[in-house]
Amino acid sequence: MTTAADQVLEGLFSEAGLDDPYRYYAELHKLGPVSLLEGGGGYAAVVTGYQAADQLLRDPRFRVADDEFSDELGGVGWREHPVLAVLNNSMMYSNGARHQQARRLFHQVFTPRRVAELEPAVGQLVDGLMDRLAERFDHDGEADFMTEFAYPLPSGVVAALLGIPQDDLAWFRPRVERINDFLDVVGKTDEVLAAADQATRELSDYYRTLIAERRKAPTDDLISQLVEAIDAGLHKVSDYDLICNLLVLFNASFVTTIHLIGNGMWLLLDRPELRPAARSAAFVEEVLRYEAPVQFVARWSEEAASLAGTVLPPKEVVLVMLGAANRDSQRFPEPDLFDVDRPNLKPLSFGAGPHYCLGASLARMEAQIAFPRLLERFPSLRSARPPVRNPHQFLRGFAAIPVTLT
Repeated sequence: MTTAADQVLEGLFSEAGLDDPYRYYAELHKLGPVSLLEGGGGYAAVVTGYQAADQLLRDPRFRVADDEFSDELGGVGWREHPVLAVLNNSMMYSNGARHQQARRLFHQVFTPRRVAELEPAVGQLVDGLMDRLAERFDHDGEADFMTEFAYPLPSGVVAALLGIPQDDLAWFRPRVERINDFLDVVGKTDEVLAAADQATRELSDYYRTLIAERRKAPTDDLISQLVEAIDAGLHKVSDYDLICNLLVLFNASFVTTIHLIGNGMWLLLDRPELRPAARSAAFVEEVLRYEAPVQFVARWSEEAASLAGTVLPPKEVVLVMLGAANRDSQRFPEPDLFDVDRPNLKPLSFGAGPHYCLGASLARMEAQIAFPRLLERFPSLRSARPPVRNPHQFLRGFAAIPVTLT
């Protein structure tokens, strides 16, 4: 048996939904803020209303899909896959004390003071990447904005924090993308899982080597500080715990920022009338609402729980549709209109509650610096050809945005 929501979800997780998920979100909104599913696919319900999504994400009864849930779902066989073992041992897929402990370990990286101190370095990195763009324009007449700017900016910032050499970043990208392929809700084939496992092995080996080097010869980077704190007994985590969280931290901290910057740039290219607004912080917030880089997250509860008048079953996965919540007309009038003057503009793009994105303030800062400087340096920046959409439902963005100057 399938429900109306099942039918809409089938369309959402198709090629048509990849191109335009918002028409499917509008259909789900008509069904209410919470919709139960009966058609299988591993999900018991979808949450699309802003208030309901915010409430669920803050409710301590609802947890991320951790190792306990994986054990109950399909036994312990998942532990044989490096990508699953690493993810479930990280703070992103942990609950309770283990999640809090890992979060405290890394919180020092993303304090408001630390983020503010990074602004000059981010500005220098932006200027250097714009120089590289200019060289590409001079040499080839056009450039891929995602490759030349949107990827190296956030990855360069996180690499500088962690102490990863800039020359290694090109090696990171394909491995990060293989893990992202596996994290998507569709296309979880054996081949995708095997590729993600191999990428996880290679990244884990890289971090293991880097940790050993920092233990022998510390520098002023974050990994050195964390290793020192662990060896001093300040945090009850192992090297393996540190590796798992470094892998997830690097991926999560820059992948969303890549698509925040890419989505914002495409809006500026496609709608030149928005360019004057790009100097404001409100522009970045509206990009986050209008084209959320992360479209949904998953939660489950040990017990049945009522949400917006609907009883959610226990021990079943619930999809919290952040992209749909950001287009909820009850919270954002005329949600399909891009409007930087919206009052009380607080999108759920970075989540809410205990798993709120640690790097949210850093991502915002990078975008707020990048957009005005790009438009000032390249006022005639234009699209060279149609962009290439990223093939993921989970992460909404572009694989390529060819740009040129006129």
